[in-house]
Amino acid sequence: MDSLTSVNSAESRMKQRNWVEVVKKIGPDFAERSAQHDQEGSFVHENYDEMRRHKLFSARIPIELGGSNCSHQEMCETIREMAHYDGSTALTFSMHSHLLAALVWRYEQGLTPSVEPILRKIADEELILVSTGGRDWLNGSGTAEKVDGGYKISGRKFFSSGSSGGDLIVTTGVYDDPQVGPTVLHFSISLKGEGVTIVEDWDTMGMRGTGSNSVILKEVFVPEDSISLSRPSGKWMTFFDVISPIAWSLVMSAYLGVAETAREIAIAEAKKKKDDQIVQEIVGEMDTNLLCAQTALECLVGLVGPEFTPSTENSNLTYRYKTIVTKSSIRTVEKAMEVVGGMSFYRQVGLERCFRDIQGARFHPLQERKQYTFSGRIALGLEPIA
Repeated sequence: MDSLTSVNSAESRMKQRNWVEVVKKIGPDFAERSAQHDQEGSFVHENYDEMRRHKLFSARIPIELGGSNCSHQEMCETIREMAHYDGSTALTFSMHSHLLAALVWRYEQGLTPSVEPILRKIADEELILVSTGGRDWLNGSGTAEKVDGGYKISGRKFFSSGSSGGDLIVTTGVYDDPQVGPTVLHFSISLKGEGVTIVEDWDTMGMRGTGSNSVILKEVFVPEDSISLSRPSGKWMTFFDVISPIAWSLVMSAYLGVAETAREIAIAEAKKKKDDQIVQEIVGEMDTNLLCAQTALECLVGLVGPEFTPSTENSNLTYRYKTIVTKSSIRTVEKAMEVVGGMSFYRQVGLERCFRDIQGARFHPLQERKQYTFSGRIALGLEPIA
């Protein structure tokens, strides 16, 4: 077999890879370890190692850059399936995945500066990206001091999901520009670089295995040419119309997977008392809520199709769908616990972990009340953000 044939054959195999099936293969091991990680609040290192071996972290990258060309829809399905085994692994993987998907979108659009080098590097080394987006939202966080050739960045980055096992942190710093005012700078830096410290402070109610520790940046130098984006602090920009549908379709896939897991546990228990009319009613209510969540997620994922065009209208739809997925998923888990009854309080059943994990869906931007204001302002012909 000549080298060209070999390359073509390899590409063909990668294109045909079913990532949901990969997760079904490795997922049972995730499930076996999930209770221990939850109890300890420890990061899912073993799961990340296994995912790295299967090249899940580069799956979304185009074939020509060394990836597997996994579609956005399939990646959402993969994360949703992963959550059936371990919610923490699925959620932290979704954080890496949305950053990578945004880079792939930039590459496909041919935007400058080119992201081809970083995509090739991620594919070659199976690098893991860490997001700090939740606290870096419109206003950004941390400080950026202008120095020769770049900036010195300082700040504490909360909720840095996967930081315990990541390679690059994608984050922001705010430069107080004397001419235009506070300006948010976007960049990535090595988690192993000078001035970077990971503080093991992730001890939370749910999603305890995500390793979403704080990252301390102390005068970390970022070269001028490493700034990927600069924008006014506190204002809605086109950037958010790009990242919103991409990010939340992936992240909410993890939470829907948790809700589906709770439903399966509840149904298994409900069959033991299936002739009870009250149980029948609660199961019907549970499944109706789950259908709402599934339908809203399907619509949300559908926004990021081949014809995806960033717009405020799509962002508005994104956040409305996100709120529906959140509320309906939480309600599904609540109903699952009601179906099972007092036994759902026992950790060994698995439902109380689903209940704790699903609560995290409430806190990602835009939170429910902020989404209502966002959508209301758009409906009234105002700017999305005051």
